[in-house]
Amino acid sequence: QVQLLESGGGLVETGGSLKLSCAVSGSGFRIKSMAWYRQGPGQERELVASISLGGVTTYSDSAKGRFTISIALAKNTVDLQMSSLQPEDTAVYYCALNSHSSDTPSWGRGTQVTVSS
Repeated sequence: QVQLLESGGGLVETGGSLKLSCAVSGSGFRIKSMAWYRQGPGQERELVASISLGGVTTYSDSAKGRFTISIALAKNTVDLQMSSLQPEDTAVYYCALNSHSSDTPSWGRGTQVTVSS
């Protein structure tokens, strides 16, 4: 069973930076890929960035050039470095894990990111 715990959210001014981390724990699974999603007020959850074990990354158009996703297998963490934050980046950010043993991703509980204008 997989447990995901996000951290690093908070309040930041426009143009600022934040680094989110997701700690992975549990057993009985093999990681295929990991991702960060976000859900803003009144919006649907959307993919922000994903990374495979081989290091192949994908980004949403809004994240390209500003956010960087990275995975540290030795520490069982996946990070999202965010810079040039804008008020529209305000959302709850969720960590997701895709494993070889399940068709559905596992989710963390989320961490709030608020960007003040």
